[in-house]
Formats: sequence, structure tokens, C-alpha cells
Amino acid sequence: MSTIQVKDEQGVRIITINRPEKRNALSLEMYTNLTEYLIQGESDNAIYCFLIKGQQDCFTSGNDVADFLKNSNLDSKHPAFNFLFHLLDLKKPIVAAVTGAAVGIGTTLLLHCDLVYADNTAKFQLPFVNLALVPEAGASLLLPQLVGPQKAAELLLLGESFDAQTAKTLNIINDVIPSETIFDFALAQAIKLAKQPPLALQASRALMRSNKELVRQQMKDELAQFSIRLKSDEARTRFEAFLKK
Repeated sequence: MSTIQVKDEQGVRIITINRPEKRNALSLEMYTNLTEYLIQGESDNAIYCFLIKGQQDCFTSGNDVADFLKNSNLDSKHPAFNFLFHLLDLKKPIVAAVTGAAVGIGTTLLLHCDLVYADNTAKFQLPFVNLALVPEAGASLLLPQLVGPQKAAELLLLGESFDAQTAKTLNIINDVIPSETIFDFALAQAIKLAKQPPLALQASRALMRSNKELVRQQMKDELAQFSIRLKSDEARTRFEAFLKK
């Protein structure tokens, strides 16, 4: 079965990360597919909103490290970063339903979503420094703006996991929803957005994201540092230890 599944329902493009045997770790091919589905949905006049979700026990554990290291020459066309830049440029709203692990990109992509819901099994983590890397997706700018500089430092520099209630308190997610209803609830919210006047919805969303070019520049700066860090001796040591696990 496809590792990225797509289904359109009532004006909503539902994108499901479907690689449970690897805890939904994202390969370069999966990033390419995610980007393609966003581009297709953006140009489809029957699609008004996106919903991204994982499996009941896992949103995504982050990058497939072994696959990511095969293509360590990073630029904006690298599948992972190409996905992030397309996420930044979306005109249509995006809703996320988070269950289980949301590691690395599993948390940073939420900063670009309009509505985010999680259940009590959700565990968020930003372990970039732990792996001798730096944040991506504009998280080094967006997270301090959202939660304050001290809390952002705690989350990004220590890289410790935190639960759904903490994520709600920090305004990273909208609400904590029971596990048995979270996917239905998130879809219902996405359908509500899809029924709004689309041009007014997109214009309002754009106004709320007036700092987009600042975020874009931050993402470019992050990418440059990420590329340097990825080739460093300390990153190589950390990744070797990670892969041995």
C-alpha cells in the first residue's frame, strides 16, 4: 500500500501518512508525494482545505534517517525542504490530527497549520540539537513568537518530549480530543473550513500570515545551517549512535 494515501471528501483533501512499520518515518519519496498532493489540491477547484493525519498510534516519528543521509546535499529542491517551502506557500487552509509520536518535522509542520488537534497519546518532540542539527520549517522564528523565547529555548535546545495538554497550554494545538473521535472531529472542522467562502477564507489566511517572507528567509537561513551541521563530526557521531539503536 502507498505510504502516503490521499482521499478527497466534501471539499477536503485528506492526506494520511501510512508507514506504520517504520513509525511513519518520512522517506524522501514520501516527501515528494506529500508535495505533489499539496500542489494538486491547491490547483483543484473542488478542494478547499487539507487534512493531514497519521495512524491511530503515530503521526510521524520524523525523518527516515538512513534515507535522509543518502541525499545530504541540501538545498530548497531537496524533497524534505521542498515540501516545507510548499507548505509555507499554501493558499488553502490545512488542519492536522495528531496521535502518538510527532517528532521533529511532525511538530514543526504544525506551526504552518491553521487548526491542530491531538489526542492524549500525542507526544511532541523537537530533537534537532540532540542530533547535532538546527531547527527547520521556520521553527526557530515561529516557536519563540508563539510560546515566548524562554519556553522556545527549552523546547528547542533541550529537545525533550511534551504531551498534548502542554501543547495546548502553549497554543501549539487548538484542543485535546478523545482518541476514538479525533479523526472524525478533525475532518468535521476541515469540512467547516471548506464550506466557508473560499476567496474570503484565503484572503483572511494571507492577512494572518503577513510575516510569510520573513519566515521564508528564516527557513533559508535554517537550511544553510542545517546543511553545515549535517556534515559535521558531531552530527555523524549522533547519527551513528541513533542508527545502531
